[in-house]
Amino acid sequence: VFTVKPEIAVTSCPASCHCIDKNGLTVVQCMSCNLETIPPDLPRDTVVLLLAANHITHIPNHAFRELHYLQELDLSYNDIETVDVGAFQGVSNSLLLLDLSNNHIQSVPKEAFARLRAKISLSNNPWHCECTLQEVLRELHLDPETVNEVICHTAVQEEYAGKPVIQVLDSGINFCNFHHKTTDVAMFVTMFGWFTMVIAYVIYYVRHNQEDARRHLEYLKSLPSNSQIIVGP
Repeated sequence: VFTVKPEIAVTSCPASCHCIDKNGLTVVQCMSCNLETIPPDLPRDTVVLLLAANHITHIPNHAFRELHYLQELDLSYNDIETVDVGAFQGVSNSLLLLDLSNNHIQSVPKEAFARLRAKISLSNNPWHCECTLQEVLRELHLDPETVNEVICHTAVQEEYAGKPVIQVLDSGINFCNFHHKTTDVAMFVTMFGWFTMVIAYVIYYVRHNQEDARRHLEYLKSLPSNSQIIVGP
């Protein structure tokens, strides 16, 4: 259901896209257009933007910031690997639907979806399950119909690879705690290594000085004794 907005004419349309006006709502269709980037010249009154089935690999900062009426954004079936921190700045208040399913996204910055109220689909991406993803999902309104299709392709704990992220988190697993434990173990190993090096140096230093002292003592013993005084006639 779209909200009512003032009438704004469609003044331009990106090449290879098709722009139509449906009851004063501008719909931009750019599906299967072999696009590699998001078109920069989108009509500012765009309400629905359909970019599915292209070859887009990256969502840069402020990609949609001029689209103040944007309510539906479909980026499914692309080759998206990276999403910048400010990718959706400017549309956080208006966007209602966001589809990022069927891409190549492994992780996203936790700030990328900040303040988004949209229902989001993240299914069928090769997600790496770790602390950042857990924090991202905590703040999102995931599409309930596809939530079980958000799968751990890889994970900081290998036994969770291949399982739905929500299922893993609902079981009580906390990837952030695991991250902290891993960091603590790494720090302990590093400190133990340095400690071992220091002890080894001290042992070497003591043994080296003992050897020098022994040689010095043997040299002193080899010197002529002055304890005998020769008395003349």
